[in-house]
Amino acid sequence: MAEQLGRILAIDDNEDILFALKLLLKSTVEKITTVSTPEKIPGLLKSEDYDVILLDMNFTKDASSGQEGFDWLSRILEIDPLAVVVFITAYGDAEKAVKAIKAGATDFVLKPWQNEKLLATLSSAIKLRKSKLEAGQLRTRQKELSDIIDKPFHEFVGSSPEMDEVFDTINKVAKTDANVLILGKNGTGKELVARALHRNSQRKDEVFVSVDMGSITETLFESELFGYVKGAFTDAKNDKPGRFEVASKGTLFLDEIGNLSLASQAKLLTAIERREVIKVGATKQTPIDVRVICATNNDIYQMVEDENFRQDLLYRINTVEIHLPPLRDRTGDIILLANHFMKIYAKKYKKSISTISQSALSKLNHYNWPGNVRELQHALERAIIMCETHSLELDDFFFSVSKKKQEDVALDTYNLDDVERKIIVKVLKQNQGNITQAAKELGLTRTSLYRRMEKYDL
Repeated sequence: MAEQLGRILAIDDNEDILFALKLLLKSTVEKITTVSTPEKIPGLLKSEDYDVILLDMNFTKDASSGQEGFDWLSRILEIDPLAVVVFITAYGDAEKAVKAIKAGATDFVLKPWQNEKLLATLSSAIKLRKSKLEAGQLRTRQKELSDIIDKPFHEFVGSSPEMDEVFDTINKVAKTDANVLILGKNGTGKELVARALHRNSQRKDEVFVSVDMGSITETLFESELFGYVKGAFTDAKNDKPGRFEVASKGTLFLDEIGNLSLASQAKLLTAIERREVIKVGATKQTPIDVRVICATNNDIYQMVEDENFRQDLLYRINTVEIHLPPLRDRTGDIILLANHFMKIYAKKYKKSISTISQSALSKLNHYNWPGNVRELQHALERAIIMCETHSLELDDFFFSVSKKKQEDVALDTYNLDDVERKIIVKVLKQNQGNITQAAKELGLTRTSLYRRMEKYDL
């Protein structure tokens, strides 16, 4: 059995026309509704969805000018901007029908019609309606998804001097189109910074596209970022836009850019410099208009020194740099963040939890947080799930402890400063005084390590 076309609404003041349409379409379409007076249109559109509206151009009030048809077209599109309207018109009205298409109609059918041509017109119109609905749903889903992603973190939570500096930089650079490089350890919130930059930019009403560069293999780099044309390779059955083109007029966030190979770095540099891409299999360039924001948890400057990252690409992407401190360097924000996440997850899991005990707060404050804000977030979510009272207790939290580190460092004191000094000395020796490597192993920035070395006179 052939697939039925869809739901059709036909409006014509000629009952013979309506009867002929019903006779022709009743076995072909899902539903055919016919009315002889256009005044019923608003009520019908509010009570049911139609895939195609077949509308007569001239009614008894005005049998020749077609103006009544134009007026009802306008009313229909006011009620449903995605409506697909096909005019039914006499042969002599073809010129008016073309004018109607410019006014928003999809197509027109001449009286008397050829059955096959009418069915083909309806089939095309229904496909158009489906495409319009899908596009509308995609836009709605994109907005809802952005709202969901942004809502819990609509503004960063933090009042430490380190975060004040980050906020200040975001405020200064967001309204520009400058390329930004965000540096920070995993879990510090690099994508949140990128989204904040986009949300406060001139491009805020356009799309934000995030790409994890670490998950794209070198062989797929060009097809994913630049796109490809039909026939470019065996499975290329249709043209596909790349991420640059999808992000057109919006923001493209390239996360973990330090994971790119040198060959891919060269291709990326060319695209950013020329503001155009060449799709795989294409012979001409596609212009691009995107703001590029990059991020990495690697020591990008050390990578340049080691010749693992192109210096010219670094200069191109870091017009402005934003350094996100690890959570251990913004301890004043830990309790603030903990309470923030507690409220979010208590609401999500429908728990009447409103406080965190002092013993739990003390542990949260003194824990090292190697996974940074993300680890704290997950710790609060798990605690909320496990909690059976109205307050989060120490037992509700799980803290990962590295046994290896406990065994490697013999503690003869519990003074935190002495313990920290001993660990720093040990790691510096293991890395033969290499500050970059030692800082990486300790989960610190080089600046933070230098500050601690100065504190302990190392």
